[in-house]
Amino acid sequence: MLDYKVRLPTPHEKQRIFINSPAKRKIIRAGRRSGKTEGAAIHTIEQFLAKKRVLYGAPTADQLARWWTVVTRALAKPIKAGIFYKNETEHLIELPGTEQRIRGKTCWNSDTLRGDYCDLLVLDEWQLMSEDTWDTVGAPMLLDNDGNAIFIYTPPSLHSRSASKARDPRHAAKMYAKFDAEQKAGNSRYLALTFTSHDNPYLSKIALEEITQDMTHLAIRQEIMAEDIDEAPGALWHRQTRIVEGRMLYGIEDNRVRQAPELARIVIGVDPSGSSIGAECGIVGCGIARGGDMDGHHYTLADVSIQGSPDTWANAACTLYHLLKADMMAAERNYGGEMVEKVIKDTDPIINIKLVNATRGKAVRAEPISALCERGQDHMVGEFPLLEDELCQWVQGDKISPNRLDAKVWADTELIERGVKRAARSWQG
Repeated sequence: MLDYKVRLPTPHEKQRIFINSPAKRKIIRAGRRSGKTEGAAIHTIEQFLAKKRVLYGAPTADQLARWWTVVTRALAKPIKAGIFYKNETEHLIELPGTEQRIRGKTCWNSDTLRGDYCDLLVLDEWQLMSEDTWDTVGAPMLLDNDGNAIFIYTPPSLHSRSASKARDPRHAAKMYAKFDAEQKAGNSRYLALTFTSHDNPYLSKIALEEITQDMTHLAIRQEIMAEDIDEAPGALWHRQTRIVEGRMLYGIEDNRVRQAPELARIVIGVDPSGSSIGAECGIVGCGIARGGDMDGHHYTLADVSIQGSPDTWANAACTLYHLLKADMMAAERNYGGEMVEKVIKDTDPIINIKLVNATRGKAVRAEPISALCERGQDHMVGEFPLLEDELCQWVQGDKISPNRLDAKVWADTELIERGVKRAARSWQG
């Protein structure tokens, strides 16, 4: 390597581990301000100076900027001397006339990476990207040179998940688990490494202690301690079946089915957001079976929750209503009052809509529905990662409003109440 008078930051211990690892596939699970992006910058610069073709991707321009700042400062002297060519607009530095190149791209849309190839691909904030960024676009870019890939992420909480384009918000955690299993089995192709915010010796301990006072315990575990948590302590739903005090309490996984039986009644739950017009509106379709072995069992059929204007979510809700041949739409009255009914009726006048009032706390409303799950009487028909995350990660007191959870609760509550009224009429008769 030529002496270009490059001055790289000194990596801390955890950064050095992944920088020096020869593994071809590396995944780094890191806490906020732990030095993950700076570590990636150091490694990409070293690979560039070793005559490699390097591509770094991050979801947004702001996330790209930190990496680019470290890179351009380290390479400032050879750039100024005319050894390397720099294109600030394209975030590109190269040795003219060669394949030696380092480039940063935003890849909020995975297609922005198309048409390129590299020896090293680094995907930072991987938890926020679509899975296609690697599966469909990224992996083929490494074919020509049998290249390496690094994935860097911070475990997403309900607070950060809204910024993600992933279909499955746990896709990064699942990749980490896969790499970790391979690593423990002795497969040197993989590295799975975790470091926390506390592992960064250059981070102010006082500032770190101060900021954690404003965070929930769960957020600290995910975003500071870099723990992948698929369900929060105290959550009303659980993913796995467990035994508590001799009782078997069913989890979402064991209740899951591929298809629902014939359903006696189907309701679409709608939970408009109270925060802003562009925030997510929960839209979930549920049904109930009557008669036979599955009498009284509930089935979650669809989740089409969406961000957008009232016209946008009303159209999505009405479309699902007809697709599932629903009997009723149950929508929360509290945010918007008669506006909710009006926007639904303006979209489709024949919708049978019932406005429901949130007179009790969210947890109290949800408890009878979570109890159905624990009894093995509430089934997901297929997989709904975003909804299931809300069910298993929301706890009472959390400031985030789980709109998908609320929409499911509204639909299931209506199914229960109608069943109770029907039973009462039958008894009176």
